[in-house]
Amino acid sequence: MDEYARDTKVEWREWGTAPFEDAAESGKPVLLALTVPWSAECRAMDRGTYGEPRIAANINDGFVPVRVDADRNPRVRERYTMGGFPSTVFLTPEGEVITGATFLGPDGFRGILDSVRESWDAQGAAAGSIPRQLQDESPPAGELRPRIEEHMVEQLLGAFDDEFGGWGTDVKFPLPRTVEFALVRARDQATRTLEAIRTHLLDTYDGGFFRYSTERSWGNPRREKLLDENAALVRAFAHGYRYTGTEAYRDAAQRTVDYLTTTLWAGDAFAASQAGSDEYYRLEPTEREGTVSPNVDETVFADRNGLAIDALLWVAAYTDDERAQQYASRARDAVCESLVDGGEVAHYDGADSDTGLLLDQAQLLQGLTTSWQVLGEPGPAKAIADWTIENRQQDDGAFRDGPDSGAGLCTRSLHPLDATVELADALVDLAALTGEDRYRNAALSAVESFAGAAERMGVEVAGYAGVAARLQQPQTLTVGAEAGTDLHRAALRLADHETTVVPEPDGDGTARLLDGDAIVAEGTTPAELEAALTGDR
Repeated sequence: MDEYARDTKVEWREWGTAPFEDAAESGKPVLLALTVPWSAECRAMDRGTYGEPRIAANINDGFVPVRVDADRNPRVRERYTMGGFPSTVFLTPEGEVITGATFLGPDGFRGILDSVRESWDAQGAAAGSIPRQLQDESPPAGELRPRIEEHMVEQLLGAFDDEFGGWGTDVKFPLPRTVEFALVRARDQATRTLEAIRTHLLDTYDGGFFRYSTERSWGNPRREKLLDENAALVRAFAHGYRYTGTEAYRDAAQRTVDYLTTTLWAGDAFAASQAGSDEYYRLEPTEREGTVSPNVDETVFADRNGLAIDALLWVAAYTDDERAQQYASRARDAVCESLVDGGEVAHYDGADSDTGLLLDQAQLLQGLTTSWQVLGEPGPAKAIADWTIENRQQDDGAFRDGPDSGAGLCTRSLHPLDATVELADALVDLAALTGEDRYRNAALSAVESFAGAAERMGVEVAGYAGVAARLQQPQTLTVGAEAGTDLHRAALRLADHETTVVPEPDGDGTARLLDGDAIVAEGTTPAELEAALTGDR
């Protein structure tokens, strides 16, 4: 149980089959509290709602209360979140959802308790339902077509905020994957969004990026800092620097590398998150000295570290930043040693950790394929990919998020689009790095398993269109030299970020750009390669 549970007076149970069995035996509904260590609202609800004696007594008498750290339990999070944290979810003993909400103060909580009790007394288990994302055994499959990329470009144009940058007209999320997609298809949108993110979400004093802004103008940011979101933004700014040469983008990426390798460094790898604190950030930067900074959750998660390894290595590739390379290598070695067993990845180092979750497999694999491209060091990339394909891919090509076992609705299939995109992207790279088409075929099947919904996708999942384009028009830059040579380093800086760079230590000293199987440019020196790739002959 997390440390903040002590702030409450509720008799919390751990997630598992036992609370659901007890609920069935006692004829009570389950109260599921999904919390995260970085959320101020979770702490406020602990103190103000779950800490209120009469509410706690009501819960303890009439419900089976279960508390889950959503960061440590992704399968529970993805099946039961109400869209934010805390998530307060009322369940039948079978795990079906009666109703739910996010933050609830004492009055709102009393009201929902009464409503749930009325529904339960009147309908019993029939009051629950299965969330829509769990109702279908497979996602809507289809065929990959150029139209997928075209549709997403149209979405970019339609959703872009011409006044403030970014996409959308309400809350502004940084959407780093969307920025990367736009860098080669709508660069002005990408650079204007990077400017807005750098101006409004980058903490220029303590370092790191805040999560998102609650206003269209990028004002009033949420102050939490999560490793995965920061890593994704580091990579987006690094790619932005690669395309534009804008020093401000390089500076933003390297400042955030400094934050990740100090505040979020947990000794051997990267820590999960740093909490937000309104009181702390109300202080002027000079007033923060001597003040306790917001709490850091030092849990080392495989998925988030995979993203950090990936991001820091691209910074190193574009800037020769030795610090970024060293910390990425240290995190890679530590995570692979402690969390990888024969290709199966543990979410974190703990007895209760899930293993073989799709997001862990995918994002760590992405970090390893980037390590292969940048350093010539693949680690257990093939073992992780092979295990994932064998154990998580269904006959229809779709990938499942985890095992078909567990409490509540964890036995029902869930096919997460974001994790599928991450995995497919890594498998495209791995196919080029190994020369084995089976990895590309697995990626193709996975992406096709969602193609039937492509016309309904918005800018939030632009990464799907990006990997679809890579599968339809694969580009590889082979370098007939060891990683780290001048020719290899030039190739990393010159290649489109959607092109896989393949170092070949036993090669003939020539770098070749392949469009499919056709050689379209080549060079034996950095200058020759640059001339061939830019058309400056």
